[in-house]
Amino acid sequence: VQLQASGGGLVQPGGSLRLSCAASGSIFAINVMGWYRQAPGKQRDLVATITVGGNTNYADSVKGRFTISRDNAKNTVYLQMNSLKPEDTAVYYCNANARRIGSGWRDYWGQGTLVTVSS
Repeated sequence: VQLQASGGGLVQPGGSLRLSCAASGSIFAINVMGWYRQAPGKQRDLVATITVGGNTNYADSVKGRFTISRDNAKNTVYLQMNSLKPEDTAVYYCNANARRIGSGWRDYWGQGTLVTVSS
């Protein structure tokens, strides 16, 4: 399973960005999909997750500003980021808990996309 993330870039404080991540390959099923982020010198932290049924979970720091969604038919997860702050600057990674045809469940990671919030 390959995860291809896109949508990062440079944005001013208060601005918005939308990240996308599409899963491809010999996918049998995908359970939870999510976004994590890693700022320079820090650990990778949860941003948001969404189940196949649409239940969502957010880090406290992004509640009310970020919205995660997914299109199950396209095996794609999105992250709409509004009211961005400099402290949101990080590499954002998408994650999927998935099964390949003939294999068991495991976590897959995308390559990361850089989000920089700066004036």
